[in-house]
Amino acid sequence: MLCPECGSDRLRVTDSRACTDGSIRRRRECDDCKARFTTYERISEKAIAIVKRDGTVELYERNKLLNGIVRACTKRPVTLKQMENIVDDIEATIRSDYKSQIKASSLGEMVLDHLAEIDDVAYIRFASVYKDFQSAQEFADALGKIH
Repeated sequence: MLCPECGSDRLRVTDSRACTDGSIRRRRECDDCKARFTTYERISEKAIAIVKRDGTVELYERNKLLNGIVRACTKRPVTLKQMENIVDDIEATIRSDYKSQIKASSLGEMVLDHLAEIDDVAYIRFASVYKDFQSAQEFADALGKIH
């Protein structure tokens, strides 16, 4: 690891704490420039494969899923913590129920289930992209499924 300020590899850990999501928060200080910064360490787990609709397989990327949820929740009263919790819950479900492989359709449905509980507008936004609505009727049908 290198200092983000000066690029030195002479760093000290000044504080470590366990986070509720299972990661470790570490405060670090550079011995050269005295800059302080925080890093988060996450336990490396077995990779998850996503089976796409066309049959291709790609590795699961946490940030890709989180970014899709963030886009759906833009300008909505949903906190980043709530969005991260959705991703955490989905990852836990995948690891416990599906082990190392999941269909993209199942992953999308999990996101929709979580968004339906939090925000109707975010649900519709995500559904419109995920389900690739081609007509106003498909959009209206999705609206009818909300509560």
